[in-house]
Amino acid sequence: MGGGGQQTESSEPAKGGVVGPGGGRGGRGGSAVYTWEEVQRHSHRGDQWLVIDRKVYNITQWAKRHPGGIRVISHFAGEDATDAFSAFHPDPNFVRKFLKPLLIGELAPTEPSQDHGKNAALVQDFQALRDRVESEGLLRARPLFFSLYLGHILLLEALALGLFWVWGTSWSLTLLCSLMLATSQSQAGWLQHDFGHLSVFKKSSWNHVLQKFVIGHLKGASANWWNHRHFQHHAKPNVFSKDPDVNSLHVFVLGDTQPVEYGIKKLKYMPYHHQHQYFFLIGPPLLIPVYFHIQILRTMFLRQDWVDLAWSMSFYLRFFCCYYPFFGFFGSVALISFVRFLESHWFVWVTQMNHLPMEMDHERHQDWLTMQLSATCNIEQSTFNDWFSGHLNFQIEHHLFPTMPRHNYHLVAPLVRALCEKHGVPYQVKTLKKGIIDVVRSLKKSGDLWLDAYLHK
Repeated sequence: MGGGGQQTESSEPAKGGVVGPGGGRGGRGGSAVYTWEEVQRHSHRGDQWLVIDRKVYNITQWAKRHPGGIRVISHFAGEDATDAFSAFHPDPNFVRKFLKPLLIGELAPTEPSQDHGKNAALVQDFQALRDRVESEGLLRARPLFFSLYLGHILLLEALALGLFWVWGTSWSLTLLCSLMLATSQSQAGWLQHDFGHLSVFKKSSWNHVLQKFVIGHLKGASANWWNHRHFQHHAKPNVFSKDPDVNSLHVFVLGDTQPVEYGIKKLKYMPYHHQHQYFFLIGPPLLIPVYFHIQILRTMFLRQDWVDLAWSMSFYLRFFCCYYPFFGFFGSVALISFVRFLESHWFVWVTQMNHLPMEMDHERHQDWLTMQLSATCNIEQSTFNDWFSGHLNFQIEHHLFPTMPRHNYHLVAPLVRALCEKHGVPYQVKTLKKGIIDVVRSLKKSGDLWLDAYLHK
């Protein structure tokens, strides 16, 4: 994961480089110079280098302590991680103090700043755009926006409980309150996502605490589980073996490459040519109430993440204290299960319409802009679409600038579109209806590719 091969032998120092103390690569003060070929050799689990602003860092040991998780940083081993580093860290200067001890040298003067033949002009133009975004204050949040957003979530929770107290638990009222609770849960999911990306407060610690409150106490899930999973998705969206969101556990085949690979190998874990049909039975209904629920509990116990477990249990304690008087224990379990069922449909369609119909492939070492645009598309802006999707209808802008507060996506979108037009990078915008339909169409297309390869190749 993040490079699963065996450790390679150390290559000879590049011309002009030195061997560090104790025989290690690099030198005192990181005075060695390296070629891209040398850097790319160190892209395995036990031997990982990366480049940021032409500086070469040995992250082999640090990756295990990386706050964002070992995998997300390991996904850039052997590569230039400059744009990813800027995208994930709202205060890069603070983070650089952790990088300093890892510095082993820099790229040789004759080496380009970009690896794998990336378009230097495009990379430079995107970095200029990021500088403009920062200078115009588009990475600064408006506290009132997020305060009101949290307020409407808490209001929905209170209204649902209040309706039960006043009018009882008829079937129609229970259905109405379930819809209100599912709405609250979905909107809390979008809000914890904001805190997880450190896009609300200047201090990371405040974002972390509020995320644990929202995802833990308001939703009963784990912040660490979400972050370690979600950051990988942002680092390498739609890249097999690196983006956990496209790890379908053999239940689905996705994109154009994977179905053919499965078909040629005669792999048939499921009748994939019908996946666009059984998706409705096991995708939206089961993702949150079954798969995510099991994965969250398993992760918290295996990692001994007792803090997140305590936050999660506080949600269930509060929920049962509120609803046990009306429904009893098993009735309360049925209520939260139904709410999760509704929420799961909402979550799946919103998250998949931006990614599932897009390109999926193995690692292609694309530049940051091209990689994100090939894996994401936007849904048309409207007041409803913004609210319904937690502003993830601006998925392109969110992926390019993950620490940007969501209320600024619409301001940067025209700048991103202009940059894409300049360099011929497709910038897709769909209607909400087409985005949902394309999810099913892409599953059918992938299933047909699998069947053709399975029968004829």
